[in-house]
Amino acid sequence: MPRSGSTLLAAILNQNPRFHAGMTSPLADIMGAVMAEASSKNDFSYDVSDEQRVAMLRGLVENFYARLPASTVVFDTSRLWCSRLLLLETLYPQARVIACVRQLPWVLDSMERLVRRHPAGASKVFRFDTNTTVYSRVEALTDPRGMVGFAFQATKDAFYGQYAPGHLLLLTYETLARNPAAAMRAVYQFLGEEPFEHDFERVAYHADEFDARVGMPGLHTVRPKVELVERAPILPREIFARFANESFWMDPRNNISPVPVI
Repeated sequence: MPRSGSTLLAAILNQNPRFHAGMTSPLADIMGAVMAEASSKNDFSYDVSDEQRVAMLRGLVENFYARLPASTVVFDTSRLWCSRLLLLETLYPQARVIACVRQLPWVLDSMERLVRRHPAGASKVFRFDTNTTVYSRVEALTDPRGMVGFAFQATKDAFYGQYAPGHLLLLTYETLARNPAAAMRAVYQFLGEEPFEHDFERVAYHADEFDARVGMPGLHTVRPKVELVERAPILPREIFARFANESFWMDPRNNISPVPVI
């Protein structure tokens, strides 16, 4: 989910010289384009077998990261993966997915804070529409195809899906920010990787060019020290209350797989 610690997690992981992680990747989108063109959307797709589709998609992944040493552990960051767990199972049965989650009203509150920092700007997130209010912005974000809405539904899809057991970990922003050492121990255990001593006082990451392109400066900027900053929400009370009970991962009755939630 956006504003839930995925960029922070990538910045921490990158301290390990064996790991490669970024704030986002175009790989899942490129694979989606290939899948579409290899489907009946293309009149010549009758000449593409299932085996060929799988081989092409696997080749995309391997060639995309061919520049890295063979021993590198790759963390490919995209919100699309939670909606494609069955595809991952077909391509790479041993793949693992770490889904960063955060209570939905705080995700929306964090997005609104970014918007208000730049009142003279316009953002691609809202299709560069300058005639918006906090209410219309929340509606746009939580739409099923919106930046937050799609990610939230994709995470639910993964959480309740048949592929989840053993392959999915939900990492809460609250745990990562409040107790990063415990969070990273859980991540390494989930991945089956040797522990690594991370420095949570000197974490650095920014993607200024990307953030400027989408019209939302600071979207992927990480503070040097990992800590949970307590603050009051800026969203109107009715909006905050509307989404207050959407944290499905917090109710043990929903976790029938079960999926580890840290």
